[in-house]
Amino acid sequence: MRLEVIIDDQVLAVNVPDGVLSEAGGVFAKMDADMDGGWQMGREWVEQPDTDQRCQIVANRLLTALETDNQSLATMMAAYILTRRPGTTGVRVDTQGEMLATEFFPEAAPGGGHAL
Repeated sequence: MRLEVIIDDQVLAVNVPDGVLSEAGGVFAKMDADMDGGWQMGREWVEQPDTDQRCQIVANRLLTALETDNQSLATMMAAYILTRRPGTTGVRVDTQGEMLATEFFPEAAPGGGHAL
């Protein structure tokens, strides 16, 4: 599967092998357990993040992975989003420190992109 990631005016594509989607359930469960206690999302503390908020948190980690050229982490974060939000094909990651402003798209992100 593929997740298109919009960062400011740049569009990147993260390709996620099917094996990652099927084998990372334990890692994703641990991530969910970490978020169960609440999360600081920008200026706001979210007591019990819902699925969309959890994916916004993970999208922020995805942004960091892409900025640091950590392809394996980027792939894992993209896989989390794809499994938790079926039908999602793109994400516009907020870069101004407001995770709650991150948006998800059910269709291809505008502008195309290149695979990592």
